[in-house]
Amino acid sequence: MKKLEGKVALVTGAAMGIGAETARVFADAGAWVIACDVAPFDQPGSLYIDQRRLDVSDEASWAEVVSSVLGTYGRIDILLNAAGVIGYDAIDALSLAEWNRIVTVDQTGVFLGMREVLPGMCERGSGSIINLSSDWGVVGGVGVAAYNAAKGAVRSMSQNAAVTYAKQGVRVNAVVPGWIRTPLTDRQPADANERVVGSTPVGHGGEPRDIALGCLYLASDDARFVTGSDLVIDGGFLAV
Repeated sequence: MKKLEGKVALVTGAAMGIGAETARVFADAGAWVIACDVAPFDQPGSLYIDQRRLDVSDEASWAEVVSSVLGTYGRIDILLNAAGVIGYDAIDALSLAEWNRIVTVDQTGVFLGMREVLPGMCERGSGSIINLSSDWGVVGGVGVAAYNAAKGAVRSMSQNAAVTYAKQGVRVNAVVPGWIRTPLTDRQPADANERVVGSTPVGHGGEPRDIALGCLYLASDDARFVTGSDLVIDGGFLAV
């Protein structure tokens, strides 16, 4: 039997990068996947991947999508909050508008997603929520002030939700990726990429599948005793 056979998974940021790869991995593992993004999808959906438009920063968009998914599938067993944006400004150069842009997607989007799916999960007595943080949610990066703050908050919110809803059968964990080759990192300044990859003990960056397989573990019953944890997948970056 496949690890996620018959489960319903909602994945944000699913048009590209880690979100897209994890949606495919979840579908291959037997899940019905609702792949959500505000960006257009490059590839069409499939029998097991249902593509929806979702602006994670918008309360009404979350309510509409979750209501529709529940109406179609009857439940949501897994939520992966993978949508994210980044900026490179240090605090003294950071405008309030840019701060709000990053925090609203990377932190508030995670909060809204959890808030929408938790009532149904608690009522059924089961569920797995996986929130993508970052190495830069654990240690400081040069510049990236708003991203640092938001990704650190994702870890704290995940721990809070884990202990709050554990007795209702809901598991909440954070995945902490290091440098992963995605469209986002492709757009980063080359010196920033070189600096992070150069500080990674294995000597190279990761691929979206490296993160997707970690998410599959946390989503599955193999991780039934895992909640409130940070799953670090970073080639040893945080161990230095």
